[in-house]
This record gives sequence, C-alpha cells and structure tokens, in this order.
Amino acid sequence: MNALLTDLYELTMAAGYFETGRSAHKATFEFTIRHLPPGRNFVLAAGLPQVVDYLLNLRFTPEDIDYLRTLAQFERVSPAFFEYLAQFRFTGDLFAVPEGTPLFAGEPMLFVRAPIIEAQIPETWLLAAVSFQSLISSKAARMVEAAGGRPVVEFGTRRAHTPEAGVLGARAAYIGGCASTSNALAGARYGIPVAGTAAHSWVMSFCSEQSAFRHLQQVMGEHATHVIDTYEPLQAARRVVELGRPLWGVRLDSGDLPALSRQVRQILDEGGLTDAKIMASGDLDEYKIRNLVAEGAPIDAFGVGTQLSTSADSPSLSAAYKLVELDIHGIQRFTAKLSPDKLSVPGAKQVFRDVARDVIARSGECGRGEALLRPVLLGGRLVEPLPSLDEARARAARSLAQLPPALRQLEVGEGWPVILSRELRELIERTRHNLAG
Repeated sequence: MNALLTDLYELTMAAGYFETGRSAHKATFEFTIRHLPPGRNFVLAAGLPQVVDYLLNLRFTPEDIDYLRTLAQFERVSPAFFEYLAQFRFTGDLFAVPEGTPLFAGEPMLFVRAPIIEAQIPETWLLAAVSFQSLISSKAARMVEAAGGRPVVEFGTRRAHTPEAGVLGARAAYIGGCASTSNALAGARYGIPVAGTAAHSWVMSFCSEQSAFRHLQQVMGEHATHVIDTYEPLQAARRVVELGRPLWGVRLDSGDLPALSRQVRQILDEGGLTDAKIMASGDLDEYKIRNLVAEGAPIDAFGVGTQLSTSADSPSLSAAYKLVELDIHGIQRFTAKLSPDKLSVPGAKQVFRDVARDVIARSGECGRGEALLRPVLLGGRLVEPLPSLDEARARAARSLAQLPPALRQLEVGEGWPVILSRELRELIERTRHNLAG
C-alpha cells in the first residue's frame, strides 16, 4: 500500500515525532462523525475491509524514501528517520464498528491505538476511504427505502469521481441495499450481482430499432432489457411486443416516467408480455423514486447513477480523526481540541446501543446493550476474519429496520438519543480544566 498517498503534514509530523524522541509514545486516534450530512438521519458505516488492508500492507518503498529525501521539508531530518521508514510496519490496534451499522452525530466509527507515528500517518487515507463509502452506503439506503421493495440497481461508475471510486461506490451501495451493480469489476472483485444489457448506442448502431431488439434477444435471451426511448418509446414498446419472448423487460431512461410507464405497461400486457419488467432510469434520486412509487407508476426496478455514486446532494462527511489519548512510558494523558466549532472528546470510547438510545462511554466501561466498537486488529494482526459483504449488507438491513420510522424517512426526523456516560462526562470536565489551566 503506497505510504505516500497521504497529506505531507502526516509525514512531516512523523519526522518531528521521531526527531524529538516521541516515536515510542502510544497514541489513540479516533474517527468521529462530527455532524450528520444535511438531510440525513444517520450514516451507515462502510469501508472497514479497505482500512484493514491499508494498515496491514502500509509500506515505504525505496522510491518513496528517495522522493522524501528530495523535499526541502526533510533537509534537516536525520538519516535514522529514513532508515526507520524503510522498516515501517503497522503494529497497533484497530477497533471499529461493523460495516452496516447506522451511526449518529458525535459517535466514533473507529479508533487506532499504536506508536504515534503509526497512528498518525493513516489519518488522510482513513478519512477518505471511510467517509466516501459511508456516504454512498447511506445514500443507497435512502433510495432503497424510497423504492418500497422494488430493486434499486447501481449505475454510477461513469459519473463517479474516479473509476476506482465507481468500484468502491458499487460495493458501498450494495451494503446500503442496492440489488446489483452495472460495474463488472465490482461484480468480479466483491461478488455483487451485476445487471445491464445495452444502451442507446446499441439501438443507433442498427438500421432499425426492430433489428436492434431482435439481435439483442438473440445474444442475451431472457436477460435482454431493451432501452425503448432512443426514438419514440411507445412505438418501441410495440416492437418489443411484436418480437415477443425471450426478454427480461424494457428500460425507460427519459420523459414523463409515470405516464410513459403506464402506457408501456398497457402495451406489454395487451401483447401478452405480462411478465416483462419495466425499469426506470435517468438522473433518479430518492425523492424522484418516492414520487414514482407514490403515484403508483408500474415500474418494477430503478437504475440510479449520478445522484448515488457522488452522493450529489451531500457529497462530504463531517468527520474528524483526532488524538484523544497518549500513553507516555506508562503515564496516561488525555487530549482534546477546545476550538468552539470543532471540540473533540478525550479518551478512547465505546458505544453501547440498546432499543431506545446510544450511550457513548469510556473504553473499558460496562454498559447496557450491544457494544459497537469491536477489536479488529491487535498488535498489527487481524483478530478474526471480517464479516463478508453479504453479512455486512444483512446487518445494514436488520439495523435499519430496527430504527424508528421517523429516522428511515427522507426528511430529517427527531434524532436518535445519544448521551454520554457519567464517567465520560467527568473525564471531559477534568481534561478541559487541565488544558485550559
């Protein structure tokens, strides 16, 4: 894993820790959701396997080290630091909530405890990887909820910010409840069901629409899905009826979807294709999907792209990776940021969830309900195999179903109760008093 995929200040701080003799200090850094994204009632945790892979394979290559030596910021750094980087490995601990867990403002998603350089360098990568996938999984969950049981297919790679973001976005969308993806690599890499047959260019490449449909059915058989709005959708639907089976159904990608879907459904049914499905696509989001369902549009599945793969209405997550605790040769010191708009809470933590509320407590406290933060890596080694993607998806479905209906709706509802334990409140007061004094 490329150790240079980080912000420069992570590496300059690493050099500073080393040169000032603090590289052995054990630090606890915590990834916390500061605020929920606008319009959201929860964030659905995703991205943990990528974090684990990153930490277990984090290395500085000779080329990485040679590059750092050329930078002016490292001119005064001793050769011993670069020798340290050549042997760098993550030897610390990682605690995290399982993928598919809904979280709320102020709650930690994971924490890293390791020698301070090992805990500091991952900051940039962890924030990017976890924030992105968690945003997409949360957006997908909203779309799946809006669809009311109809399948939602992820179509977003061509609109994702990079091709790899498309792959990881497909993975996150599957956790959030999407039935399948159009991304073939996501299907191969993660075992996600894949969907899709042909685009408008297929139709336009033939001299006639009828010929395009006929040849698609010859190639795809019962999996053929005809896109019918390249020219005139109702006439295209009639051509589909003339050809008959085999086919899966048709896709509408534009126009007045409620009216068109009703007209197309009537044409298909009257032509004996009562089992043919209608998929709708075309810049759909959760609100448009909800409206289509509410209007009773006879749409069997939804294909979503741009709005999902970019979390377009809320494309960033207010999360922070902050130092909360230090162990300096056996002496424990708690740390917190006191900036009014960016307060942090000292000490490693645990989150306990029962049927009515969450309690954020100090790590090591006993509490009622499920303890969400679980050991994943100890001493740089994986404790046990991570849950599979299907298990994460099932956890998400189960956990979301247990939330109050007001939190599953698209509008912002009354928040899930999140309180601090008495011991944590006392630690906050002591720490802030010590730091302010």
